[in-house]
Amino acid sequence: MNLDFNTNLALEYHSNSQKIRIMSENWVVDNVYCVRCGSRLKHFKNNKPVGDMYCEKCSEEFELKSNKSKLGRIIADGAYSTMIEKIDNGEIPNFFYLNYDLKKYSVNNLIIIPKHFFIKDIIIKRKPLADTARRAGWVGCNINVSQIPDSGKLYIIKNGKEENKNNVIENFNKMLFLRKSKGDLRGWLLDTLKCVELLGKKEFSLDEMYSFEAFLKIKHPENNNIQAKIRQQLQILRDNGYIKFVSRGQYILL
Repeated sequence: MNLDFNTNLALEYHSNSQKIRIMSENWVVDNVYCVRCGSRLKHFKNNKPVGDMYCEKCSEEFELKSNKSKLGRIIADGAYSTMIEKIDNGEIPNFFYLNYDLKKYSVNNLIIIPKHFFIKDIIIKRKPLADTARRAGWVGCNINVSQIPDSGKLYIIKNGKEENKNNVIENFNKMLFLRKSKGDLRGWLLDTLKCVELLGKKEFSLDEMYSFEAFLKIKHPENNNIQAKIRQQLQILRDNGYIKFVSRGQYILL
């Protein structure tokens, strides 16, 4: 995979942000594959509210965010109302996050955040633009990616090296079961995944998962039986091949 931008594409532009947008979008279309089926990507026509490119074969949609900084806790995004509507309708795209070297105009890191890891809880509403602004009253949003489990942040390029394509596609597809769940149920699954990751071990116990009861109660104050909900989510993760029951109250990551 060629990690260098085609700088000739940006010769007609003066704004650095426009140059990066043109070069990075074309780089993705020319070099990156669909993480669901491995096919080539194509550009959407301009002015699509959410989504920059798509796969003709499996219809997955993708939005690209490019930044000279590595992925942090927050990604600035577009209109808040559009994001919330897309999540409610199940039309949110998968997100590419591209970290580039501004001096070399080359790619350092490329991460895919699958759409099934997006819930409304991670979308932060920004303050409306001031009355003096050109788009007065417009309300944008930030994405709190720190709340997304690591299994929802897959490297395609890491520190200037391409990750194995088959592994990326496999890791993307093995979490597709999350799309079966909507709203609060998906939120519970993602929170449970996050807790499993926070344990930082391949084998863990039900008692260790219960140690997150207070944390989960804060996130889901309406639920009065947190331990039963934890067991339910672990059952779903087991049924979908994410974990395996080893013995009573003992689990292993697959």
